[in-house]
Amino acid sequence: MAGSTLASPSADAVAEARTKRVTPGMEAWRRFRRHRLAVLSAIILITMVLAVIVGPWLWPVQINEIDFAAMLEGPTAAHPLGTDDLGQDLLARILYGGRISLAVGLAAMLVAVIVGTVVGSIAGISRGSVDTGLMWLTDLFLSLPLIPLLLLVIYLFRDALKEIAGPEVGMFILIVVVIGGFKWMPVARLVRAQFLSLREKEFVEAARALGASPLRLVVRHILPNALGPVIVAGTIDVAAAIITESTLSFLGLGFPSDIPTWGRILYDARDYLDVAPHWALFAGGSIFLVVLTINYVGDGLRDALDPRRVF
Repeated sequence: MAGSTLASPSADAVAEARTKRVTPGMEAWRRFRRHRLAVLSAIILITMVLAVIVGPWLWPVQINEIDFAAMLEGPTAAHPLGTDDLGQDLLARILYGGRISLAVGLAAMLVAVIVGTVVGSIAGISRGSVDTGLMWLTDLFLSLPLIPLLLLVIYLFRDALKEIAGPEVGMFILIVVVIGGFKWMPVARLVRAQFLSLREKEFVEAARALGASPLRLVVRHILPNALGPVIVAGTIDVAAAIITESTLSFLGLGFPSDIPTWGRILYDARDYLDVAPHWALFAGGSIFLVVLTINYVGDGLRDALDPRRVF
């Protein structure tokens, strides 16, 4: 209407608009909550992590306490998960072993993600011979047979590391470095692909035009926008590292026999499957449940961090 003026928004309307502002983290959480299987898996995974951390204090049974009168018993009130061939409590051993298995998975994931991110970032921001050389190195590592190479490295270096850092810490360092050192290649290729896509975006071109150095472009502009797929790949690497460590322990090449990782418990139970199936069932079930829940959490994170997916 002629002569009328537009009404300015009231203070209440401005405050309401501010309260409805959604941050990227809030949006990712909203997307993740809609993946019900991922939420359920996250709850189960957190419960298992808390159990292996707090459990040894709530169930203060010695992992090496031998009771031949209770050997190969099934689940009872005194031993909720049964006992092994020496009468040792399986609940205490599985809780203790879970700490080592999960710590190996997380530490190996960090090694793989850090190495893969550094290699992929350098290759993605570079051009010419540097990019070609790093991708050639990545393809070379991808072509190596994992298990035989792991066995070779462990045979060559485990005795030296045991003398330097002790049997438990030495084997932990060796297994983490070996597993993480041969799991970084998918992360590097993923980060490189993200960099090749992001370095041509308008916000990167604007930062480059303002005089930003290559290091600042990587750290402040490109890498933060490429972390979504890296986080998803990291969850997958945790599961893969736990399986690899369990495989090495099952083959008798992991931690010493008196350190009950989940894979070592399976290795010890292999000759008693007919008379004490619970021995292998609970250890194998723990590996299966942790790996399954980690994979589902990774699926949920993939959907939550993908901006192209519409919910």
